[in-house]
Amino acid sequence: MSKIQVLHIIKSLGRGGAEMLLPETLKEHDQDRFDFHYIYFLPWKNQLVATIQSAGGEVTCLPAKNNLQLLFQFPKIIAYCKQHDIQLIHAHLPWAGFVSRIVYLFTKIPTIYTEHNLQERYHFITKIINRFSYNFQTLGIGVSEDVTASIRKNIKPKVRVKTVLNGVNTRRFLKNHGLETMGVRSHYGIPQDAFLVGTVAVFRFQKRLDLWLEILAESIAINPNIYGIIIGAGPLESSLKEKQKALGLEGKVFFTGLQSEVKPYYEAMNVFMMSSSFEGLPIALLEAMSMGCAILSTNAGGIKEVLRNNEDGLLVAVEDWNRLTELLVDLSYNSEKLHVFQSQSRKRVVAAFSIEAMVNQLETLYLEQIV
Repeated sequence: MSKIQVLHIIKSLGRGGAEMLLPETLKEHDQDRFDFHYIYFLPWKNQLVATIQSAGGEVTCLPAKNNLQLLFQFPKIIAYCKQHDIQLIHAHLPWAGFVSRIVYLFTKIPTIYTEHNLQERYHFITKIINRFSYNFQTLGIGVSEDVTASIRKNIKPKVRVKTVLNGVNTRRFLKNHGLETMGVRSHYGIPQDAFLVGTVAVFRFQKRLDLWLEILAESIAINPNIYGIIIGAGPLESSLKEKQKALGLEGKVFFTGLQSEVKPYYEAMNVFMMSSSFEGLPIALLEAMSMGCAILSTNAGGIKEVLRNNEDGLLVAVEDWNRLTELLVDLSYNSEKLHVFQSQSRKRVVAAFSIEAMVNQLETLYLEQIV
């Protein structure tokens, strides 16, 4: 029996949360039953191309300098679909979703769109186009119940919308208690007995890393044994480094830049902390939980669907972000509580947010669409 040809369409293959899911799900998919193709548009954001190819995916870049150029790549996508006998399109994030809906109008190839963010958080132009075009597809997916509810409230779609929770490979993201911790700490001059707080993020406003740095500054003033590490990059990098300097955090909080392998950094952390103002369902959070980090976070978006406050980690309301200072300092002095949350975070993600469960749901939906 010939394999089912699935085409993923996404704006970039940089190291964002939505993008990171593509190689992770590919590794778990039944590749005896499915072939997976990937089209992206920003050639300078290609960090995941080799990873996807090595996992068995076929990757093509259709270069576009801006969103308008991206939309006008639809004839090439149609040609690709005909050449490779594509039977299903799965698009991710708004502009890839928009161009996929144009392709659907011309080809009627079943098209799924996964939404990773709340509609309320998009630019008004994005929201207008989304409302206008949303029904030109066969299925919508939200990565959390919050995201799905936002779609239903703001778009009122006629097509079916279903929640498929993000997942993480809990077999791969497993703490080794090995040399990784020592290596990361030694590289940045962080004492081996320091209390290390970290995060992994794209440097965008929604992550509120400016507040993250303020929390670290206040916490370090109380407990000088607290250190911080931030893994990632993005448009706000220069302003965040200026804030780091203004707060006197040089030598206490470290920026690592983009990293091809984040496991050693999770391994080195005692606590993973997020101060986001809004979220879908962040992959970095699931990875950190799988690695057994204690979690401190605002309850933005899908985060509150993952973490049960005082059970799997500690949550505060988005507007009460400054309470994270008190909670962080308390954990830094309470090793028993810290170890409980580290154990519980791993148990929670294994039980409810595995990549296997996510892939099984996706494959079921794929088969439903092409019957």
